[in-house]
Amino acid sequence: MPGRASLWCPSVGRKLDVDQLVGARDIAERLGLKHPQHVHSYRANDETFPEPVAQVGPALVWYWPEVERWARRTGRLQRPKKG
Repeated sequence: MPGRASLWCPSVGRKLDVDQLVGARDIAERLGLKHPQHVHSYRANDETFPEPVAQVGPALVWYWPEVERWARRTGRLQRPKKG
């Protein structure tokens, strides 16, 4: 089985799993938000919201594990219930 694809991201100084790169729409869906614009509001109003790791044209790209940690820490994403 081939390894996971990763890329070197100079803005964060490490390799990132490309499957974990997300845009505002992905983040909104994962957090149960109605509009991707809410992600940009978090970014503008919460200094602890993770910085994007890249910009592709006009679109910002984040690393999901960083956003997920932020979301759990701030109560915007609940931990899965233990079985």
